[in-house]
Amino acid sequence: MTDRWQRCVSAWNTSRSAALLRDSQFLRFLLSGGINTLFGYVVYAVGILAGAPIWLALLGGMVTGSVFNFFTTGGYAFRQLSPKLYPRFLACYLLLYGVNLALIEWLSAWISNTLLIQALLLVPLALLSYFMMARLVFATHA
Repeated sequence: MTDRWQRCVSAWNTSRSAALLRDSQFLRFLLSGGINTLFGYVVYAVGILAGAPIWLALLGGMVTGSVFNFFTTGGYAFRQLSPKLYPRFLACYLLLYGVNLALIEWLSAWISNTLLIQALLLVPLALLSYFMMARLVFATHA
């Protein structure tokens, strides 16, 4: 079994997919962001389905995911896990929360399903998040 596992790991390490993930910060961000987004969305959906107000469900997803997301985004995507970066990470996270909440409120005038609104906002907010994290938190000159 160990030999088989080593062959699989070796094959992965030499594969084109592994090389892309190893060399592309943006692709690593998308992968970790997908996991982070799924987690946050599930917490948000559970809150909404449990009857929580939108702001509380959204805040619950943001708070419970912030530490986990710092490790996946900082450690995996940007390869930087310095604790001194966490305050900037948290500040960007809170700004994203505010933008997200404002967009949900604004879109609620046209779309009544808040779960659908949040699903529609996933991609634009992920792109905004990448820009903020790459430029404001994990930039090599930061």
